[in-house]
Amino acid sequence: MGNSRSRVGRSFCSQFLPEEQAEIDQLFDALSSDKNSPNVSSKSFSLKALQNHVGEALPPEMVTRLYDGMRRVDLTGKAKGPSENVSQEQFTASMSHLLKGNSEEKSLMIMKMISATEGPVKAREVQKFTEDLVGSVVHVLSHRQELRGWTGKEAPGPNPRVQVLAAQLLSDMKLQDGKRLLGPQWLDYDCDRAVIEDWVFRVPHVAIFLSVVICKGFLILCSSLDLTTLVPERQVDQGRGFESILDVLSVMYINAQLPREQRHRWCLLFSSELHGHSFSQLCGHITHRGPCVAVLEDHDKHVFGDNRCFLFSICPSMAVYTHTGYNDHYMYLNHGQQTIPNGLGMGGQHNYFGLWVDVDFGKGHSRAKPTCTTYNSPQLSAQENFQFDKMEVWAVGDPSEEQLAKGNKSILDADPEAQALLEISGHSRHSEGLREVPDDE
Repeated sequence: MGNSRSRVGRSFCSQFLPEEQAEIDQLFDALSSDKNSPNVSSKSFSLKALQNHVGEALPPEMVTRLYDGMRRVDLTGKAKGPSENVSQEQFTASMSHLLKGNSEEKSLMIMKMISATEGPVKAREVQKFTEDLVGSVVHVLSHRQELRGWTGKEAPGPNPRVQVLAAQLLSDMKLQDGKRLLGPQWLDYDCDRAVIEDWVFRVPHVAIFLSVVICKGFLILCSSLDLTTLVPERQVDQGRGFESILDVLSVMYINAQLPREQRHRWCLLFSSELHGHSFSQLCGHITHRGPCVAVLEDHDKHVFGDNRCFLFSICPSMAVYTHTGYNDHYMYLNHGQQTIPNGLGMGGQHNYFGLWVDVDFGKGHSRAKPTCTTYNSPQLSAQENFQFDKMEVWAVGDPSEEQLAKGNKSILDADPEAQALLEISGHSRHSEGLREVPDDE
């Protein structure tokens, strides 16, 4: 891999295309000509100039981190410390590594954004960097009004979801002895460049978040940044005020687990807040609607749910549990047949589901000791048998024509006995004559 000085310095070559490099040069010219930095050479820029350019688009601590990382870049291999200001060469090298570089180049810049000294950094310093990075993503997307219908954090004080997502990202870091960074007992461990490089390579969100912060914070190379698969468009029926259990960070995390073609749009199918606490309403709104994500919040404020192929947890920690191959008990749904349990289940078996929503809406269980056989998930709820007030189901991606046809089909079309009973009771079908009855395939 080589040492950090040689890799960032002597062998540096900008990876930008000519039109991208022109945009980088234009931004440097603007920063280096800042009128509020009169004592700075025209061939460099100060922290004040960068702060003036960014304004309130990024948190001050992230602006400082980025600036310090740039001025710590040693292009000659002979510098005895950080430069006083940022030169054009340092700026170009930094942007190239952060936006276009491989995991080695990105890790070198992250190390410089964390510490002014060469060598390992403490795990707690990486934790603070990660929390700053995650918080900056929400901050800049909110500032640029690009949350696509989702919400950030409204209440004052630290955002707990920032810390939860940061902890999840860090949980994939392997320390020198192969152990993972799980729990506060590991925060005093040293993380060298190899550890950070491996982490950046295996956790794509780190590089993605860096790109969001720089492109949207500096307003540079924005055309190269595709937010549609990071933050899906939120669709809720017009005229219906609705506050989701999920915030934008939770959505980003879950969305990353979906197939790419399903990441661009989430459409609300069911909400207990809007449609009532009814299992019949739940079934009526979600059947034949294609892939979907179901989310519950129990009375202990644990938030968890399922897609058709994995279980997940959002609070108090973020985690995803995919199928193990042990069995094929992926999903179970029954409503109306009294000889078998009525409800919605994911993984495991009857009475021992990884997640169960009972027909007696508002009740459920997560019985997984030690883990669910289908998804290897632990108990997701605070209590084995839980109660919940809030449940949401979101359709992800675009439904197929077949799913749309099934979704438009009335239950009376498939149940002639129910149709006859309705007519005998003296009631008419209000949709009769207003729509075509779909053909059975």
